[in-house]
Amino acid sequence: MQATETSRFLICANLGLLVLYPIAWFAPLMRAGFLPLFSLNEISVITGLQSLWKSDVFLALVVTVFALFAPYLKTILLALLHFGLLSQRALPALHIMGKLAMADIFLIAVYITLAKGIGIGRIETAWGLYLFTVLILSSILISWRSKQSSEVAPD
Repeated sequence: MQATETSRFLICANLGLLVLYPIAWFAPLMRAGFLPLFSLNEISVITGLQSLWKSDVFLALVVTVFALFAPYLKTILLALLHFGLLSQRALPALHIMGKLAMADIFLIAVYITLAKGIGIGRIETAWGLYLFTVLILSSILISWRSKQSSEVAPD
């Protein structure tokens, strides 16, 4: 693939993240139930945050900023960089933004919860967990490839 084809692919993939992130936030990550005989409730990023807002506002604010806003803002800034509306000098800031984006940490926490279970209930994974995983890994890969492309390309 040539450099222009690669950059077009990165641009399209990054713009796809802007559309797919909100879908992943509302998609069911898992279904959880108290006892095996009762029906399962679907849990998404948004429903998890709603529950958190009811119990601990400060923690909910921190998780909302770092799990929703930071990754989305990073994706927007990367799109601006791809379209030449943001200077290449912003790459270090994007790198920091990627570290602040807690989506991957949130995902790891979800996996740990799934692996451990809650003992008296049951948890089943749902399609949103896989979508969320692919989006996070894609975001990391797009950022990495964009950084590589900018190091090769002249300013």
